[in-house]
Amino acid sequence: MFDEDGLDRQLRDARAALREVAEASHAHEPTEIVTEAAAGRIVVTLGTDGRISSLEINPTVLRDGVQYLAAELQVAVNAALDERGAVARTDEPVPDLAALTATVERLQDEGLRQMRVLTTSVSDVMRKLHGR
Repeated sequence: MFDEDGLDRQLRDARAALREVAEASHAHEPTEIVTEAAAGRIVVTLGTDGRISSLEINPTVLRDGVQYLAAELQVAVNAALDERGAVARTDEPVPDLAALTATVERLQDEGLRQMRVLTTSVSDVMRKLHGR
């Protein structure tokens, strides 16, 4: 009538693939990034939301002039942004979500079809038992 083992295997495969997608998305959650410039006198912290959450400037950096401060601040911010970009990249293969969706939909449709067949069979048996 229907292949229960095949359906069970396909469901296990689909569940495993969905678990992999969930685990991969958690593996790439952003973390706080801290960079320094001007020999540690400028410290930039990039929060998990990608925005600067902290900026520490030692007043002694002003002795080198405002131009120097601006250039070193730019170095620190760009280093933090570059590090965030490097962390966000991955060499892991991207799961084919369209294929996973199609598999789940197909499994749902097959499950419904099998339930209709089973319901029809049970109804037929009940009709025969009741002599209708």
